[in-house]
Amino acid sequence: MSEEAPFYPREKLVEKQKFYQSVHKHTYLKGRFDKVTSVAIPAALAASALFMIGRGIYNMSHGIGKKE
Repeated sequence: MSEEAPFYPREKLVEKQKFYQSVHKHTYLKGRFDKVTSVAIPAALAASALFMIGRGIYNMSHGIGKKE
């Protein structure tokens, strides 16, 4: 049987591995856009949730938005 060719050249793979192993950051923050997905999106979701909770508490305490 013939051996199947690799999908990605071994030299490029070793080069990428050396790069990622040399970066002194957390593993999930090593890519270009990883800060957006790991930090900014969860922070935006938490901020919007806190805003909505605060607005709900304010509306309940002042009786705003009640149906008769």
